[in-house]
Amino acid sequence: MKSLFVEYKPFLVFLAKFLLFYIFFTFLYQVYLSRFDTAQNEIDEISISVANQTKVLLTFFGHEATILKNPNDPSLKILYKGKYVSRMIEGCNAVSVIILFAAFVFAFSVKLKRTFVYIIIGAFVIHVLNVVRIALLTYALYYYPEYESVLHGAVFPLFIYGVVFLLWVLWVMKFSGYDKRS
Repeated sequence: MKSLFVEYKPFLVFLAKFLLFYIFFTFLYQVYLSRFDTAQNEIDEISISVANQTKVLLTFFGHEATILKNPNDPSLKILYKGKYVSRMIEGCNAVSVIILFAAFVFAFSVKLKRTFVYIIIGAFVIHVLNVVRIALLTYALYYYPEYESVLHGAVFPLFIYGVVFLLWVLWVMKFSGYDKRS
């Protein structure tokens, strides 16, 4: 039994670090979300901020965009050129994706300072690309509404998770310092 633990110790340490980080920060995020009454259609500030940043990005490129609170559910309507094309819900703000990203980086870390800096930079990159993703999705849904299920269900999730995967690979191959351990 002891030899199995010794043999799989690196994996078990990785798994324990990942799970502890992921559970802790998911719990904190759920505590944050519990402040908002979804029965009253309250929307969290992070989602509102992401929606407003999406609007800023669309208008920066000369596109008419408006964000309206949805009276029927806890979401924000994104109007593009005056037409309601998409809605922003809590799951669109990428916080859960950032927590998943950070948990992996933390679990595969050696030096705490380098890990913290990479998590901050990676979270920023994911956030910015998520805003770009929502803006592009809004634009695409305006012109190609018949492809909504493919765009929303496959293309754009692949975009954001593809970026996370590349950040993980970059972390492991270049920055983690894990390969230099003895």
